[in-house]
Amino acid sequence: MNKEQFLSKINQKEVVIGVIGMGYVGLPLALAFAKKGFATIGFDIDEKKIPLLNEGKTYIKHIAEKNIKEAVDSGKFSATSDFTKLSDVDAILIAVPTPLDHHREPDMSFVKNSAKTVQKYLRKGQLVVLESSTYPGTTEEILLPLFEEKGFKVGEDFYLAFSPEREDPNNPDYNTTTIPKVVGGMTDTCTEITCALYNQVIVKTVPVSTPRAAEATKLLENIYRAVNIALVNELKMVFDRMDINIWEVIEAAKTKPFGFHAFYPGPGLGGHCIPIDPFYLTWKAREYNISTKFIELAGEINTQMPYYVVSQAVDALNKHGKSVQGAKVLILGASYKKNIDDMRESPSLKLIEILREKGAEVDYNDPYVPKLPPTRKYNYDMSSVELTEENLQKYDLVLLSTDHDDYDSKFIKKNSKLIVDTRNFFNKVNN
Repeated sequence: MNKEQFLSKINQKEVVIGVIGMGYVGLPLALAFAKKGFATIGFDIDEKKIPLLNEGKTYIKHIAEKNIKEAVDSGKFSATSDFTKLSDVDAILIAVPTPLDHHREPDMSFVKNSAKTVQKYLRKGQLVVLESSTYPGTTEEILLPLFEEKGFKVGEDFYLAFSPEREDPNNPDYNTTTIPKVVGGMTDTCTEITCALYNQVIVKTVPVSTPRAAEATKLLENIYRAVNIALVNELKMVFDRMDINIWEVIEAAKTKPFGFHAFYPGPGLGGHCIPIDPFYLTWKAREYNISTKFIELAGEINTQMPYYVVSQAVDALNKHGKSVQGAKVLILGASYKKNIDDMRESPSLKLIEILREKGAEVDYNDPYVPKLPPTRKYNYDMSSVELTEENLQKYDLVLLSTDHDDYDSKFIKKNSKLIVDTRNFFNKVNN
């Protein structure tokens, strides 16, 4: 269909939406379109997810089951692993992982495999939007050539754009529909159609000149955070030596009404974006003979934080006459941030590895993660230990890695022999 026909179908909510990837980004996006009355199909290669979704059940704790059930019951949402149905949709939104490989270089296999699948079923008149965080050039270097192999002309026979996901799981203030959407199309027509589509469900669209600009926008957002977190992580190590409380300093500094934005130290970076996205630009920059020293330095500091935390734990045990060899350690929090079950790149997993290598007996507790799932790097056979008075008193050290609101700081403090707190959880007001 041409531009006018596509825009008309969008306005009349007759466009059928297909979302590839039913994870932390794709599922809420699909539900947002279904809620607004668009027929929406969720695609995923994980056969376990499909029956759960079609029964209105959730596998992501912060995504309410009632929202999925309402979408299914309305007849506007269904899930499938049958990718031949891509031919039945008008807009294909791709939200698949973009991890790093063992050499800390982009693993584009999920994007490439999805693009090849889309190519197989792509028909004239369809819109394809990549949402996965990636390096500048991905859309026009990987997706565009594949689709043009069919003899289709972008902007006329099909439409192609990049619009980065900005999901922040369980953020109390912002969700999929209330976060502005950056859009960069391969042509002006591609941008216009993509903005028109997202404007149906998102509070605001922000068009930029090219997919490269949109891809770079997402990287800038996360590099900004990674670098500033590295800064406060480094300052924490410096101030610890000086016997200065970094948390007190940050609280004082943020009273300045301009020119300062507070970032906080922690046990390391977690989540899909901040630990990974900066290295996508680092890798791409090498193609242009540019060394991204600032990004690489920030990455080194943040990567070292779990080792620094363990060194603090070792020192704390030593001061209490206990060797880390044979010590019983309980890690509080397994997810990468509080109040969610998201384990992606969680520093807690690295803490477990380092402590075990030093001979410690390690357990964990997390009210959101009853059993540690296998990840790309780790496959621990561990289940969450109940936080009882008797259990806490068994451990030589309690190490708080994730500051879930569910934790009763007074109870934990009262029943623990020794605590290492990486989040300032036990010193906050009312704790």
